[in-house]
Formats: sequence, C-alpha cells, structure tokens
Amino acid sequence: MREWLVEHGIGETRAGLIDDDGTIIEARIELDGTTPAGTVLRARLASTGANGRNAIAVAEGGSEYLLPRGAGNTTQGATLNIEVARSAIPGSEPWKRPVARVTEKELQVPQQLGGRQIAFPSPNDELGKAGWDDLIDEARVGVFTFAGGELRISATPAMTLIDVDGFLPSDELAVIGAAEAARAIRRLDIGGSIGIDLPTVAGKVPRQAAAEEIDAILPQPFERTAVNGFGFVQLIRPRMRASLIELSQDRACFEARALLRRAAFEAPGPKRLAAHPAVIAVLESDGDWLDTLSRQLGGSVSLRADPSIPISGGYAETV
Repeated sequence: MREWLVEHGIGETRAGLIDDDGTIIEARIELDGTTPAGTVLRARLASTGANGRNAIAVAEGGSEYLLPRGAGNTTQGATLNIEVARSAIPGSEPWKRPVARVTEKELQVPQQLGGRQIAFPSPNDELGKAGWDDLIDEARVGVFTFAGGELRISATPAMTLIDVDGFLPSDELAVIGAAEAARAIRRLDIGGSIGIDLPTVAGKVPRQAAAEEIDAILPQPFERTAVNGFGFVQLIRPRMRASLIELSQDRACFEARALLRRAAFEAPGPKRLAAHPAVIAVLESDGDWLDTLSRQLGGSVSLRADPSIPISGGYAETV
C-alpha cells in the first residue's frame, strides 16, 4: 500500500510517497523558516500595484508578498489578511517574492506535511532505504536515465524544461520518454509551467500515445497542450513550493542540508564535517544546525573546509 513518510530533519522537512515496491514516486521538501502555502497572515499593504494587479503586502517580520490579483479596494497602508499561495523559491532568482492573495479567512498555519511521521535519525532509515539519496542525486544533476534514453531537466526563469534523448526509434522514444518525464515531474515535485521536448515523430498516433502516457502517470490537477509536430508539449501544474530541482540551484545550502542528513546517521560521538568551503560557510552561518546534529550524535561537531572536496562530496570524520 502506498504511504507518505515524513522526516523532520535539520533545516528541512522531507516527505516521500512510497510505492508498493518500496521506492519513492513523489517527494517534497519544505525548508525551515519558509512560510508554507496555505498560511494566513496579517499584513500591511505596501503598494496597490498597477491596474489592479501586482500589489505588495508586508507581513510582520518584514517579509514581502506579491498579490498578483491586487488588493481590491484596500488602500495603501491598510492592514489585511493574506493567504500564501506559493512559498519563497530559492535559486537563480532570489529576488522573486512569495505569492499570496487577499482572504477573509482567519489567521492560520496549515498542518505539516501529511503522512506517517518517522523518527530522525532512526536506526532503519526508512527514507534512505526507499532511495532518498538517489532522489537527491537526481535533483542535483538533473539527469534521469532509462532503458534506451535519458532526461535532462533544467529550471529556467520561464519554465522547467525536460529534454528527452536516446537511441530508440523516434516513435518509441517519444512514448517512453513522455512516461519517464511524467514520473520525474511527480518524483521531483515540479510545478508551474513545464515544457517537455520529445523526439519529432510523424503522424498523430505516436503523439497521442505520448500524451496519454502523461495523463495516465501524472495525477491531477494539471493542464497540458497536445504534443505538436515538433514533439513539444507544455504542462501547467500547481506550484505551491520550490521543486527539488529549484532547491538544488541554491547549491551550497542544498549540499549543506544533504551533508547534515548523512552525518546524522554516523556512529555516535564527536565528528568533524569536511566539505567544500561554500558548504562550510553555510554551516557556519547557522549554529542551530550544528547544535542539533551534536545532540543527535551525542558529541561535539566541528568543521573543516577543503577546496579539493567536490561541493556534493562532504563527509563526516571521527575525531
């Protein structure tokens, strides 16, 4: 039976939907300190925007939220309740504000990611056994291989692009590639505008078969175009938080949290984390992360920067 597992780690909460064969078919990461979608806040209207759109509200603490639909008749400087529709997206465009809308709802904080809450760290590492480290590596490199081809996934400011390539016959590769792209979209929690570039195929039959694979694998809600004569299909999915691909673009932070997870499963006792200087800088900036790891390991945690270590290659040393 499929089951969501939720792990409250250091700096982030991780969730994975485990299929009947014990693998992760859908994953989510929510960063600590990020206001999740569904939260209702009290905010001050800092700008009414232009032509009734793109107003800006400022919540307590100074966080700014974009209101794409505007704020109605609310005057600038007034207070109002807003509901977060999309949390902040780290990566190549950190200036982009989280998105919200005006609401009449009472202030609220949404429930945490749903599913069976698992201990962290735990001796049996259920998420790890389901392939969490492989999932993180897929997000890190943006490449999925399958029999006869591969996907290359790139997050751009406009959309997430998935290129399908391989050595199978074009008709077959288009259908299989569409199915693999749909699985990757779900697995990496990719939302918003998505473009899939399939091989160019002649005739409507293989294009329709490719579209049907997407419909069968990717759960609703989403919208898509038909597969055009050049093999391109565009999808729109709800985008409530950063995808794993987008999180990986904030590379040093992404790798720092991944290193903390690996280190948490080391044998108890004092440890020294050896990593690329960019990763060490992130770890030095948040002492709470190291304090938490120290408590989990039952010993002190120190840091060692080494520029020869790849940014994803950090590890824990026994001291």
